[in-house]
Amino acid sequence: MVQIGYTMMTEQAGPRDLVDHVVRAEEAGFDFSVTSDHYFPWLRAQGHSPYAWTVLGAAAQATSRIPLMTYVTCPTFRYHPAVVAQKAATMQLLSEGRFRLGLGAGENLNEHVVGGGWPSVDVRHEMFEEAVEIIRALFEGGHVTRHGTHYDVDSARLWDLPDEPPPIGVAVSGERSCALAGRLADLVIATEPQAGLLEAFDRNGGEGKPRVGQLPICHDADRDTAVKRAHSQFRWFGNGWKVNSELPHPDSFEAATQFVTPDDVAASIPCGDDPDDFVEAVRPYVEAGFTEVALVQIGGDAQHAYLDWSEKTLLPALRSAFG
Repeated sequence: MVQIGYTMMTEQAGPRDLVDHVVRAEEAGFDFSVTSDHYFPWLRAQGHSPYAWTVLGAAAQATSRIPLMTYVTCPTFRYHPAVVAQKAATMQLLSEGRFRLGLGAGENLNEHVVGGGWPSVDVRHEMFEEAVEIIRALFEGGHVTRHGTHYDVDSARLWDLPDEPPPIGVAVSGERSCALAGRLADLVIATEPQAGLLEAFDRNGGEGKPRVGQLPICHDADRDTAVKRAHSQFRWFGNGWKVNSELPHPDSFEAATQFVTPDDVAASIPCGDDPDDFVEAVRPYVEAGFTEVALVQIGGDAQHAYLDWSEKTLLPALRSAFG
């Protein structure tokens, strides 16, 4: 049985709307939710980027059942890992055990704002591994002092620590990140249905752990409207991680995607209201071995119609197909 999730995409809706949407997602019957953690939207057309952790705290109080998760937080530039550990522990307490901490190596788009530069990917991976180790140590309780290659921690302690710390998820894109995830993570995160990533995760200690994927979709009763919206707000998605992690500004993504057509987008993102199209888009994740798939409905103003349709049509179709 594959669990189906809802994505609070901070790049396309304001904070009050995001909380309203996840409340409705819980009512509609989604199995879990995830939340992006951005400082900038990918494209100006998306138009938003509130602080994800404040939204999560509000969502924890406004909901009662649906699990919450960052997808993903970068613990290396905007946030010191000791602060990420504190935020995550607090979220686990506020949500009464419904929170998972999804972590990733980040994108220049969001991390450049603190003026620390954007080093090579090898250095970013070193920083990320050190950050995850610090967070793990703080979750264990007691005082933590470390003087590492990239971070210093001076007698830090989490004074409000839940009985069960939040599970840590690590986003993967290649062999090195899979090795780190297998060793340090409780679950693995990916945005493409690549079985090879999950196999590498298993080889490095991840066997039996949850694996969470994410899929953009664009529901609308009028397919042409859905394709137009997906092109306007999500044409960056096909760039791939190696490009998306390097570009520093929404205008950079505008330039990088200027020749992407609506047909190009529609070929990779299911659009319209035929549930069979959405089921077939989820299928590669299921066949690759993902245990959870978080759907991203494109368009902040298109959430309520999508959630109503999901409750009546999409979720029953997905559960019929995949458990």
